Amino acid sequence: MNPLKTVCREALELVSDVISGYISGNIELRETKMTTNQRKSLSAYRDRLKREGIVRVEVHVREQDAPLIRGAAKALSDPELEGEARALLREHFAVGPAKGFKRLLAAAPLEGIDLSRDRDAGRDLDL
Repeated sequence: MNPLKTVCREALELVSDVISGYISGNIELRETKMTTNQRKSLSAYRDRLKREGIVRVEVHVREQDAPLIRGAAKALSDPELEGEARALLREHFAVGPAKGFKRLLAAAPLEGIDLSRDRDAGRDLDL
């Protein structure tokens, strides 16, 4: 490694503790680049996951709940347990259809409600 880059890197590490607003990955001296084979492998891996319908999900939970979430994820990925686990989770935590104002209006029972209104030309003004 170039001695100048080493000195600059050490200086950045010292200054990063002091400078407000420093972003840890925002250093242009980084020399770690992926090789072509690594890029191809990563791309193939991501394509395979996409084809299989697998998505990455990141959640923030309390420390004591982490094993529970890991267990649920493991059960959903196990071919023998996935049906039962999915049914159990849907039974207790089923997510309904996306809700919005349009869907609310479409689902509203409008029978017997008078939606007509009188025409109003406004008020008379003397100018």
